Amino acid sequence: MLDMHEYVRWINSAKRTLRSAYGDLERGDYNWSSFKAQQSAGMAIKALLRGLGLPSYRHSISRLLVDIKTQGINVPDEIIKCAKTLDKHYIPTRYPDAWSEGMPYEYYTSDDAKLAINYAEKIIAWVEEQWKSLRKELNSGKK
Repeated sequence: MLDMHEYVRWINSAKRTLRSAYGDLERGDYNWSSFKAQQSAGMAIKALLRGLGLPSYRHSISRLLVDIKTQGINVPDEIIKCAKTLDKHYIPTRYPDAWSEGMPYEYYTSDDAKLAINYAEKIIAWVEEQWKSLRKELNSGKK
């Protein structure tokens, strides 16, 4: 049985966080934009897991995708690539001591943020496609 309420809560949070990443991009806060893109993709994957009634306590998007695979859901290589790239934005985007010198904002560019947003969009779209397919499969099984 699918938990639509949990899925909607998490996917809507993912989309709102992605909108916030766009705002940071426009302001030139590239490190925060990259971090929020990472967070939005993670929330989207968690939406799928929670919608399936499964726990989702990891911070690594690529590891969350391993959890998705255990449910028999095929995860394309492109989605895994996007996740692994976004995973790299979890710590160094925020913590000054992640870098040997300087501050996180000094290391991120507009291109970094745009790529992170693009990858997050791909993951969110993939999650929505999977959810739609799962719902269709469940509904066709009831008839």
